[in-house]
Parts: sequence; structure tokens; C-alpha cells
Amino acid sequence: MSQRIFGLVLLCACVGLSIVAWGYHAPFSYEPVGPRAYPLLLLILLGLGAIYLLVKPASASTAHADEPPLDRHILRKVVGCVVIFTLYAALFEPLGFVPASLIFGIAMVRLYDGTWAASVISGLVMAVGLYLLFDKALDVPLPLGILSALEI
Repeated sequence: MSQRIFGLVLLCACVGLSIVAWGYHAPFSYEPVGPRAYPLLLLILLGLGAIYLLVKPASASTAHADEPPLDRHILRKVVGCVVIFTLYAALFEPLGFVPASLIFGIAMVRLYDGTWAASVISGLVMAVGLYLLFDKALDVPLPLGILSALEI
């Protein structure tokens, strides 16, 4: 039942945020797809997930009845995620996309008990891969921050 309530709240939030995002027009165009495409795509995906939570059969929700309780261990990870996301948002501009994403990737893997080697490798692959995807392939400019001296 709590999943259906969450799904309904999430769907309402997605609809409201989509209305706000749809009306957004930047005074200049610096991206080929425009500034509203990315939030709208994310909201569509979140909305589809919310619809699934609302309409999934009851047997699918009872299959997860053995979910772990919301204890100290789980709460620590939830609070850790919020802190890591907040730090990522705060460091995104001053450090730049690649260093901030590298720190974010390492912190998230470590939070979920990954080894240091896996943390560094996955953080590096994620940061550099997403930079190449957005900046080079999709032509979406990302802040370089402390790496701005490397720009050609």
C-alpha cells in the first residue's frame, strides 16, 4: 500500500514539474536540444515508474514482503546518499563536471560497500564517459572547473 501512495505522490510531482519545465525557455540557445529536454526526459521516466507502482498487480507487491526493515543501517545509507548528492551539487561548478563526478562515483560505490579499486575505476569511467557523451557527442557544454586549463 505504501508503494502505491508513493507512486501517486511521485506521479503528481512529475506532472507538476513537467508543467513548469514545459514552459521554460532560455533567452539564448546553447544546446541543440534546448534546456527543457533533459528534465522532461527524466520526468517522463519517473512518471512511467510511478505509473508502474500504481498499476502493478498485487502479487508483485507481496513478493517483496521480505524487504529489510528501515533500521539504522538503511537510514545511514539514505542519509549518506542525500549528503553525497548535496556535495555533488555544491562542487559541480567550482570543481567542474569531471572531478565532481569522480568524487560522486567513488563516494557512492564506497557507500554501498564497494572496494577502493572498484570505486576509483567506476568513478573514473562514469565521469569521463558521461563528459564525452554530453560535451562531445550531444554538444552540451559542461563546466570544466579546475580542469579548464586543459581545454583546447
